[in-house]
Order: sequence, then structure tokens, then C-alpha cells
Amino acid sequence: MKAIWIGLALLLAAWGPSVKAESGNADAFGDWRGTISAGEINLRAALHLGETSTFDSPDQGVLGLPAQMSVDGRTVTVNIGGVGVFEGTLSADGGTLEGVLKQGPAAIPIRFERGVFSAANRPQTPVPPFPYRVEEVSYDNPDQPDVRLAGTLTLPERVAPFPAVVLITGSGAQDRDESLFEHKPFLVLADALTRRGVAVLRVDDRGVGGSSPGAQDATTADYATDVEAGLAWLRARKDIDPGRVGLLGHSEGALIASIVASNDPGVDFVVLWAGQGVSGKEVVVEQAREIALANGASSEAAQKIAELQDAILEAVIAEPDEDTLRLSLDAITSSRGEPPLDQATVTALNTPWYRHFLSLDPATALVNVRAPVLALLGGKDIQVTPDQNAPALRAALSSNDNASVEVLPGLNHLLQTAETGSPSEYGQIEETIAPEALARVVDWIVDQAATQR
Repeated sequence: MKAIWIGLALLLAAWGPSVKAESGNADAFGDWRGTISAGEINLRAALHLGETSTFDSPDQGVLGLPAQMSVDGRTVTVNIGGVGVFEGTLSADGGTLEGVLKQGPAAIPIRFERGVFSAANRPQTPVPPFPYRVEEVSYDNPDQPDVRLAGTLTLPERVAPFPAVVLITGSGAQDRDESLFEHKPFLVLADALTRRGVAVLRVDDRGVGGSSPGAQDATTADYATDVEAGLAWLRARKDIDPGRVGLLGHSEGALIASIVASNDPGVDFVVLWAGQGVSGKEVVVEQAREIALANGASSEAAQKIAELQDAILEAVIAEPDEDTLRLSLDAITSSRGEPPLDQATVTALNTPWYRHFLSLDPATALVNVRAPVLALLGGKDIQVTPDQNAPALRAALSSNDNASVEVLPGLNHLLQTAETGSPSEYGQIEETIAPEALARVVDWIVDQAATQR
């Protein structure tokens, strides 16, 4: 869910050629590794400094972001395009760079040391050669002419036409594999499905990889039109059976899948993977409570955190003017003895996407979905909790005789086998998708494709 990543979305911006260093100091040249901490999330960061410099955020699938370095004595400044500016001090022995990453008014402490990160073990990630065809594709969103989307279509080595599924990523700017912490869940899903005879389209989000950025004020409703464009493009292909095309969405992607399927009776099946059943505001409030509990907070402390989050979000919904919102939020935090929110957070809370997300109720779309639906929730998911969302999903889908809502015990928001379900575990778990979850999704989609033949 995007609420977890506020302030870190900037890490996925602005691709372009590397920029040469303004002034050189060979003492700072080389590879540097560090960790950016944001609440429950620790993201690895890497600097590669030299005549040309780059920045990596491997846990977000960002590699080779152009950077510009300057050195004044032992002060090293690295301007990272679209992310911010790192200002640090080179230690006397040249072994560490310690300072802050500035993103607008926010300053995040970070300490780099020399070295590179070793690749994480991700045994489920498929590697070529593949027993199917892989096609790089691109197409326009006719509803939004400034948006061109790029992705990968995998096609079985069988007789066409094929059933097909469009994969829809969760919130935040993500690539076609939904890369996170070196996991590539959409690559794993696409591989498993295509081996079973189902074509799969997975696409870079706006502004990522080969997809154009589109409007800066885009909301979930706009992203739904991107999915509609993908459906239309697939249905127009001679090797795809237009009567057997479905959707699979993860997290916010499940919300988008519900919206698209409610408006398009031609959608033949829908998989909601860790999708919410209540409004965005309700999800984020409960998320705050559960993450606090996972961090060892008492029930009383977690309740206070949830109440603070609820008050903040109510203000965000009520106050579209940022200056007025700033005053409201200051009053809320002050009355609870909490420090004021920094300006970067206030700005992030007041984005069109976030304000729209908070008010979205998936039930308004789900009640109109007539296609078969499989909704899977992780029993240890603390971002979209099953206790809050499973009953709401069942109620919204109660008139759909071909809908099933299932809670898979022991799995987290990524449907990995988890200890606590905390986001801090995501990168520590080698498994990308629990085998039972992968099998349930693949078998169900294959069955749907066969039934509708």
C-alpha cells in the first residue's frame, strides 16, 4: 500500500544519461553501500562515484539512476536526479561517507561504507531459456494521449488463440515485474501461468522503465484507464482469445481490477491478491495499528497511534488547501503532544492520488462485478488485514455466485510465508510467493480459461 512508502516514491523518478562529476576527488571515487530507514522499511542504497556517477535502490528495482558528484575538501555532495541531494563527510581513512539525504525539507540520515551489495537469494525467480515466447510490447492509452505504456507479453508455445491475463501492480511506481527487495512476483506469476497455457501481459507503471510519466495529478481512476487500454490492445490481437481475458491485481492493483471489471462486462475473470474491502482511510488506520503492534507496542499505544492516524486522514480528506491542511495537522499533533509533521509529509498526504485513495470504497465497484472472482488475503497481512477486509469483500461480492474470498494462513501482504507479517520481513524472506498461493492462483485461472472456452 502506498501509505507505507510516502516520501520514498521519489526514488523511482527521472531516468537519463549519467552526468560527469563537476570536480573530482579520487578519494571519494568507488562503490558505496548504505541503508535508508523509513519507519518499518529499510531500503538499501548504493552510490557509484567516479567520472560518471549513478545511484541504485535495489530493493525498489532502481538501478543506474544518474547522479552528479562534487567534492569540497572532505565534503561530498551527490545530486541524484529526481531523488534528492546527499551531503556527507568522507572519513579520515576514506572508508565511510556519513551525512543526510535531502528530499525537499526532509533530511534522512544515512551512512555509506565502501563495497557493493551481494545479490539476494531469490530461488523462485525464473531464468531463461523459457519454454514460451517473450515479446516486448508498447501501446497508447487512447483516453490519455500523453501516456504510452511498455511491457512484456509472454505467449505459450501452443496453438493460438490463447486465454490471457493482465497483471496490475500495487501502489507506488513499479516496474512490470513488481520488483521489490529483489523479488519479482509478477515475473514468477507470468512464468507459471504461461507454462500452463495462459498468455500474460505485465506492464511498467507510468514513469517507470519504458512507460511515459503522464500527468502528475493522476489518481487510481487514471491508472484504471491504463488497464483498460491493455485489455483493448490484447483483445485486438489475433493470437489472444477475446472471450477469455481476465485481470489479476495486487493491493491497489486489486482495487483497480475491481473498478475495470465493474465497468467492463467483457472481463472474464478477476483475481484480487491482497485487495482491500474497505475504504483507503480505514485500511491505512488499521495498518498503522497493526504495524505498531508488530513493532512491540502495547494495545493502548497502538490504539493511540491509530487514533492519531485517523484524525490526520480525516483532516486530509476535509482540507484540500495545503496551507489550511498544515494548520489543521499542527493542531491535531499539538493536542496529542506529538511533534508537527514535516512539510514533505504534508505535501505527500495532500497529493491528488492519496486524497482520492483515502475516499475510495471498493464495495461500490465490487457489487457490480459479474465475472468470477477469486480474492486471496494473507492471514498475517498487516497492510490489508484479513479481519478487516475479508468480511467486507464477502459482503460486497455476496450477489456474485462465482466469487470466493479466501484467507491463506501464515502469509503476508506479498503472499510470502512470514513470521510476523511486518513489512520489515519482506526483503529477508527468500521466497517470492508461497507455493500454495501460487498454485491456487494459477490453477484457478487455468480452470476459468477452460470453463469459458
